Amino acid sequence: MRFELVDAVLERSPERVVALKQVSRAEEYLGDHFPGFPILPGVLMLEVLVQAARELLLPHSPLRMVLGEARAVKYGQLVRPGDRLIVEVSLIGGADESGAFAVRGAGKVDRTGAASSETAVSGRLTMRPLRVRPRACFEH
Repeated sequence: MRFELVDAVLERSPERVVALKQVSRAEEYLGDHFPGFPILPGVLMLEVLVQAARELLLPHSPLRMVLGEARAVKYGQLVRPGDRLIVEVSLIGGADESGAFAVRGAGKVDRTGAASSETAVSGRLTMRPLRVRPRACFEH
């Protein structure tokens, strides 16, 4: 199962991507998180950062990139239906010897009627190439 959480890439450069996640009441997982007070789960905020990082790394690596490590992840403002989560992800450096990249990301809540946006999630991510194990061969 795949959740495509990034609705749009708003800005792109070789070192930085800004992406948008529009949170809608129609999203199924909000019914359980939490009944009567729906908020975007923290793990899905982190996944928006990961998906934005994948977008950032498309021109840097032909391999499918996955989350290898998340460090210094902090959560702040709640993200509710009707809010927009605007995430910015930037490269910290180039690829290491294993093909992994370090990125820094932050997501801010853009809320209708609010004078300013507040940080909902931030952290440093290591994105590494997907490792595919060879299928085991069985002899009959």
